[in-house]
Amino acid sequence: MSTLKYSRQREAIKHFLEGRTDHPTADTVYTNLREQYPNISLGTVYRNLALLESLGEITKISAGSGAEHYDADLTNHQHFICTQCHRVYDIHIENIRSVMEAAQRTAPGRIDAFRANFYGVCSDCTQKLDAREEAV
Repeated sequence: MSTLKYSRQREAIKHFLEGRTDHPTADTVYTNLREQYPNISLGTVYRNLALLESLGEITKISAGSGAEHYDADLTNHQHFICTQCHRVYDIHIENIRSVMEAAQRTAPGRIDAFRANFYGVCSDCTQKLDAREEAV
């Protein structure tokens, strides 16, 4: 088994994601890290995000916009994804284990983990949609 070589850029990517709740895309990570690392390429950002995900240090979230979002918060939480603006929000649900228990009753094997995403329209987009309807 080979040891992963230390990378200052990979550490910067991970550090950038830590503590954030806005679930940035690779483009957002790239744009922000270019200030500190002017020679970093978008390809380097994508490769390191993929590596960090494969190592279980971050998670990738598909928001349906074509761009993946990234989350360094590995605690048990769920996501609300706006189908209009594709923003990703953290949500915390009490008794979420009951969903896993219900699924386990009908699953063809043992469920070890799950992720739950909820889709709808965020309050910002709802206000914009309501304002458009009022204007008509």
